[in-house]
Amino acid sequence: MRPPARPLLRLGPWLLLAASGCSPGAPAPSAAASASAPAAASSAPAPERPSRRLALQPPGGSGLAAQQIVQGQESLRKLPGKADYWVQLGRLWIQLARERSDPGFYLNAGACADEALLIDARHGLALGLKAQVALNDHQFRDALDLAERALAVLPEDLGALGARSDALLELGRFEDAAAAAQKMMDLKPNLAAYTRASYFRWLQGDLPGAKAAAWKAASSGRSPKDPEPHAWALSQAAYLFWHEGDYEGALAGFEKSLESLADNAPALAGKGRALLALGKAKEAAAALEASFKKSPLVETAWHLGDALAAAGDEEGARKAHEHAVTQGRLHDPRTLALFLATKNRDPEEAVRLAQKEAERRGDIYTEDALGWALLRAGRVEEARPHLERATRLGTRDASLFFHRGVLELALKRRAAGEKWLRNALKMNPHFDRSGAEEAARLLKGEPR
Repeated sequence: MRPPARPLLRLGPWLLLAASGCSPGAPAPSAAASASAPAAASSAPAPERPSRRLALQPPGGSGLAAQQIVQGQESLRKLPGKADYWVQLGRLWIQLARERSDPGFYLNAGACADEALLIDARHGLALGLKAQVALNDHQFRDALDLAERALAVLPEDLGALGARSDALLELGRFEDAAAAAQKMMDLKPNLAAYTRASYFRWLQGDLPGAKAAAWKAASSGRSPKDPEPHAWALSQAAYLFWHEGDYEGALAGFEKSLESLADNAPALAGKGRALLALGKAKEAAAALEASFKKSPLVETAWHLGDALAAAGDEEGARKAHEHAVTQGRLHDPRTLALFLATKNRDPEEAVRLAQKEAERRGDIYTEDALGWALLRAGRVEEARPHLERATRLGTRDASLFFHRGVLELALKRRAAGEKWLRNALKMNPHFDRSGAEEAARLLKGEPR
């Protein structure tokens, strides 16, 4: 059965995300933006600035994005005064970052934006590009400011609208984020708009709407020359099945994503989680290890350790979990706070990490991380408002349900706590190895 047509995806006053930077297929530079950039005065080479060296750094390797980067660099060596060309080159660096699962290339993209802004400080497309770089760096307030400056110049730029929506969502301004994403949908219902539509629908507990939008996203992002957007959309759709406990359906979706892009790190991680839920621990560990080698994320190391432990490799599990701690301290304090709290390790460090993250973002998952860490540290009343806000949208995530259930038990509201825990296990019985086991113990009246 085909999913409903577009009217279901119109979000009214509140709905529509994707991971930051999820705006492939950004529009070509506008005529107005091109006119604002002065032509190169001469073909003489400009003095080498650090930003220019970084922008013109050889990308190495092969692939479409790398080839296009080399071509763009050759053009800019001849016409360095073209701001639009710098923006186009920056977008290619972001495409390469996604293609290789290497966020380091965002530094090159940021350098391209800097070069364009030296030519024209109000270049809307360059400001939008810089907003995407700030999002990748988790500088959400800076990203919002840059996106709004871009939109003041180009009110209908889809890339800037996407960056604004993502930044607002991370800052906890859900309705404003949805309005920005809705405008994207109204202007151009493409992969970037549909993935945000799917995520916003899911955040509000509307699984059918989320699936319909995800189907639209996967259908609109297919390109044999650039398979990454389509593969990414398929992996995001597969996670919807994961969250409802349909592990076979999720596995099929992740496999489909890998058919499109064989070493797609998000799909490999999702495949590993689905296999682990299906009791195939060794296969799960292999998929998760491949994902971690491609993209060493804290969450991937966490679940790799769980898969290795389930397969009987305790030493491997210990090393993987230590990778999670090392990477988290360097790059991802929020996920590390969740990991430590879930494993009941170093609760005070978990609180410090979560508090640090809460200084720069306020979405429901940051609220959840802080509330969960505070709860594990025995600070129940402090945890309460954060975990209540984390579940305020009706998001059907079993981890959120589990944390809320433990809170209710700590508040001596056993009936409410058991209801949250039962719903978590009913929805997604293998949402997390440690969490699911603890939820089952608590329902039996056993101590944590």
